[in-house]
Amino acid sequence: MNNMSLFDKSTYIPLAERMRPTTIEQFVGQKHLLSKGKLLYSIFEQKKALSLILWGDPGTGKTTLARLIAQVCNMDSYFISAISAGVADVRKVIEKGKSNRVTGVQTLLFIDEIHRFNKAQQDAVLGAVENGDIVLIGATTENPSFSIIAPLLSRTRVLHLHPLTEDDIRAIVTAAVTNDRELSHKKIMLDADATDVLVQLAMGDARRALNILEAAAFLKGEGTIDKDTIFEAYKEQTISYDKAGDKHYDTISAFIKSLRGSDPNAAVYYLARMLVAGEDPEFIARRMVIFASEDVGNAYPLALSVATSGMLAVKNVGLPECQIILAHMATFLASCPKSNASYMALMKAKDVASQELHQIPLYLRNAPTQLMKQMGYAKGYKYPHDYPGHFVDEQYLPEKIKDLIFYEPSEEGNEKSIKERLAKLWPKKYKKEKKE
Repeated sequence: MNNMSLFDKSTYIPLAERMRPTTIEQFVGQKHLLSKGKLLYSIFEQKKALSLILWGDPGTGKTTLARLIAQVCNMDSYFISAISAGVADVRKVIEKGKSNRVTGVQTLLFIDEIHRFNKAQQDAVLGAVENGDIVLIGATTENPSFSIIAPLLSRTRVLHLHPLTEDDIRAIVTAAVTNDRELSHKKIMLDADATDVLVQLAMGDARRALNILEAAAFLKGEGTIDKDTIFEAYKEQTISYDKAGDKHYDTISAFIKSLRGSDPNAAVYYLARMLVAGEDPEFIARRMVIFASEDVGNAYPLALSVATSGMLAVKNVGLPECQIILAHMATFLASCPKSNASYMALMKAKDVASQELHQIPLYLRNAPTQLMKQMGYAKGYKYPHDYPGHFVDEQYLPEKIKDLIFYEPSEEGNEKSIKERLAKLWPKKYKKEKKE
């Protein structure tokens, strides 16, 4: 047979790997890091690598960027995974780096899933990074503030990669259908609806998009793929993610939505699914801390303290017992009254703050020097504790936006009392609702 099958086992390379960019010009996304004047742009422009921590969700381009840096900077590069490698592997690269320095060649050590290295393993690279024996690029899906030791953070630059936009995913999928030899051989195309569905299901992950596309091509055989085929391929893809213990996008989404929906039974079920699949308990705990502020908020302020204590307990206790703590957190948060009013207040305020920088009233400014006092800083400030009820009717917002309301308390839980107090203090802004 002259024409090999798209999925010939002897030569099979996944579509996501076949479509991996080989030049920075082919790279799609992360414009906030690759625009002129940014660090990554300078690395490619000057062809000089720096030690980096690339933080972002799967499929956002962390490994690809590291490979492109190694290529454009002509580095002796070594790619390892923290899941399978250890200190001995790191030390071998460091020794190679020391010998390379003599010839003026930079040595790149790329550590995928670097957050899985413990403190001792992360300590092993500190000296080599500091004295220039190696350039370290670590890739992580977890917040480096929680997962990377402080000494290593101080010796690297942390770059946050964003999930790809729908336009980014569309461009990647279109390029695959147009340029991939195997897909072209099968005359694989996507109709408009199929493309739209695929872009949405990818959720900002290029690898996921290409994996779904490849599975759909396998199901279709040849010709134009419709949205039903994409949905079928997506179902198969989701199952394989669960079995492989990937990041469980769908499961963590269902978990958070069950917490938000006040269903402790569904929440603990999805928690169990994640734990059985091998999800990182600390990741789950951190998501619940975020949830405590975003979705419970002032309706039950104690929720943040419980979630934060739970996260600390999970970190200190570890598996398997920390699963009990996670169940405690999940059932508690699911059962709490809910309000996203504080989160929405922040979003509204950020929207206003990003449009125009309004002048802060002089009487609210700090006046640590005599000159500032002469300029009127802090003059006329009314100290609330000097007034009855420790409150004084004062204007704190800048003049142009003085009447805006960002925080609108709900009627849920503790927030109902907050709403009543604000209505009493600021009757013009928080008018009490008339009882029928």
